[in-house]
Amino acid sequence: MPTSIARCLPYSGQFLCPTGARIALRLSCGIAKRHASGLSIGDRRVRDQPKSKKKKARTDYINQSLKNAMQFSLCDAMRYIKAFEVGRPPSQPKYDLAIRLRTAKNGPAVRNRIRLPHAVDTSTRICVICPPDSAAAKQALTSGASLLGEESVFEAVKEGKIEFDRCICHVDSAQKLNAAGLGRILGPRGLMPSAKLGTITKDISGSVKGMVGGTEYREKLGVIRCAVGQLGFTPEEMQRNIREFMGAIKKDIADLSDRISKEVHEVVLSSTNSPGFTLNGEFRSSDSPSTKDLAVN
Repeated sequence: MPTSIARCLPYSGQFLCPTGARIALRLSCGIAKRHASGLSIGDRRVRDQPKSKKKKARTDYINQSLKNAMQFSLCDAMRYIKAFEVGRPPSQPKYDLAIRLRTAKNGPAVRNRIRLPHAVDTSTRICVICPPDSAAAKQALTSGASLLGEESVFEAVKEGKIEFDRCICHVDSAQKLNAAGLGRILGPRGLMPSAKLGTITKDISGSVKGMVGGTEYREKLGVIRCAVGQLGFTPEEMQRNIREFMGAIKKDIADLSDRISKEVHEVVLSSTNSPGFTLNGEFRSSDSPSTKDLAVN
């Protein structure tokens, strides 16, 4: 029988045609050949391809290399910063120091309080929770506290009258403070006294004196920021404050566990309205102006 006639004769519901033509006919009708796994040829090829490995998330913060970065002495940085603050009162803009650390993301954060040799902010309002007729109340008043008491302070806080910037509690009044339930109000503001932070103490006088002109600092995202001076400070005053602050940071890092690695990567000085200038650790360079010129307000 001629091949052209054989291709057109029906046989068991199918056409008598070569194997290649039969497969093409099935594919044109949308009938893809399936295997025992239920996957088509194309699906099986995708399944058999090696899966790409997911990138592991970084466990530490990214720090840019300082090899080619511009770095300044303290006097040079102060000179440029003062140029950005021309016309502003010397007591309003603040010098801010940012210390960038080489540290892990999930490690403990450095947090503490320091009293700098030259106070930056002396207008801090301090509240002391203690019996108003006790010896601790007298110590608090003589040390510079602006508000003290127990029930009167609790009622004012519940009414939303929070007229203080720091809060200290005597150990004898800690139970009354917890019973008053002020944690949900003072906690989010960072004002709730805590034994861990040293704000629940017996030494009221020493704590108040440490807070008057004291500065708090805390590590956040691998950076510790703190105000270290006012615009009217001299370079020598700034040097003493920065040296004291850097010493406190290194001591806090040393107090951590030996298995926790934290190192200072970069120190940047800026102000309220200026960009940041990376410090190189020197007090002044050969081109720096005299310290008397930088001390002029």
